[in-house]
Amino acid sequence: MALDLHAQTLTQLAAGLERGDFSSVELTEALLARIETHEQALNAFITVTGDQALAAAKRADAARVAGAAGVLNGLPIAHKDIFCTRGVLTTCGSRMLENFVSPYDATVVERLAVAGAVVLGKTNMDEFAMGSSNETSYFGPVKNPWRLDCSPGGSSGGSAAAVAARLTPAATGTDTGGSIRQPAALTGTVGLKPTYGRVSRYGMIAFASSLDQAGIITRSSEDAALLLGVMAGFDERDSTSIEHPVADYTAALSGSLKGLRVGIVRQHFDEGLDEQCGAAVKEALAVLESQGAILTEVDMPNLDLSVPTYYVVAPAECSSNLSRFDGMRFGHRAENPEDLLDLYCRSRGEGFGAEVKRRIMTGTYVLSAGYYDAYYLKAQQVRHLIADDFHKAFAEVDVIAGPTSPTAAFRLGDKIDDPITMYLNDIYTIGANLAGLPGMSTPCGFVDGLPVGLHLVAPHWGEETLLRCGHNYEQLSSWHQACPEDFQ
Repeated sequence: MALDLHAQTLTQLAAGLERGDFSSVELTEALLARIETHEQALNAFITVTGDQALAAAKRADAARVAGAAGVLNGLPIAHKDIFCTRGVLTTCGSRMLENFVSPYDATVVERLAVAGAVVLGKTNMDEFAMGSSNETSYFGPVKNPWRLDCSPGGSSGGSAAAVAARLTPAATGTDTGGSIRQPAALTGTVGLKPTYGRVSRYGMIAFASSLDQAGIITRSSEDAALLLGVMAGFDERDSTSIEHPVADYTAALSGSLKGLRVGIVRQHFDEGLDEQCGAAVKEALAVLESQGAILTEVDMPNLDLSVPTYYVVAPAECSSNLSRFDGMRFGHRAENPEDLLDLYCRSRGEGFGAEVKRRIMTGTYVLSAGYYDAYYLKAQQVRHLIADDFHKAFAEVDVIAGPTSPTAAFRLGDKIDDPITMYLNDIYTIGANLAGLPGMSTPCGFVDGLPVGLHLVAPHWGEETLLRCGHNYEQLSSWHQACPEDFQ
């Protein structure tokens, strides 16, 4: 039995633990052994917490025997290394925090632990979540398990690669402009970004505070529903958390799609989208239509401005958030500084990578006197126009669908020296972050052996609709069940 535990989804593992087919310790040992076997090839983890995981698994087994099992009792997960985790390295993929051990748990970590989840480790990521290929990490690039010379996407590339390679059945991620959904599409996994304010950001190290949202990468919509039910909810420690009822996401999966109005954004199928990726997405839309969904075209004229808007707003917020990393209180500190200015300059110069420096400089520039009105204020005005486009569209449709990424996974190194081309990888996903909307990607096909994702966006608090739509599609397709050949 233990030999194929890695092949089961989170929901299947939960059922197996409940039946007593295996223990949490057996499951944890099997996955830790699998991580040890494959980690060198993938580089998906920064830290593997083997001892802590086995201790948590033993507690979970004891709780089950005592009749005190939580919702996720004994189920293994991994955390993106942007979530503060008590007693464990929390690096954000940066030299700046390479030795930082968090003294507390993020709310996401805390809630999953209370529910009984077993943490296998912390996953690799683009430095401070800035990147779309997982190549900006100080700890080296993550490899895509479908083709090891390709990128798994970013910034949650480590989480996506670990789930796709069956090293863990699920992992947390964060999404600032597509950083859960794009890597999910490129690795053949399910990625869910909830409504802004749905999941607490407390203890999640900030990149762009008005855009960042915690979410999940799993192998099915059913698994995502299970985890979201635990993670969601108001948190008084997070000023951006919104008090809104938490739905029974698992119960919502069984609903029909009959009469569901699905909007197809005309701009998403213009030039720039790979023809084969577009064909796979259209086939997926036909499946939704066969289930009773009503497809209709919607026009969102300002959506094309998402990328330039995002790359003013996000760097501006990042330059402010990362100002705290100065070599004084925590983080990397330059040796033998000549004076205070030298300490600041060298600590930040040595601690941050090229992409982070690029965004800090851009953000500082657009916030500077004389340029604030011309750039940052103007970007915020365009952001409102994009949100209005979504608002008008949702007056006519229930969900918006299209491609998650313009292409399948690209080769490592192909775009790292061309920031503009790299930024365009998030062209279909950024709009949801600017408007604070929930978005989701689910596998819908392959192009030359590499996965393609179907992107879904719903109105605020519409996670139930996304999960129901994804689950119904998954019942009539098998793309989400596919496993990379070398990791079966």
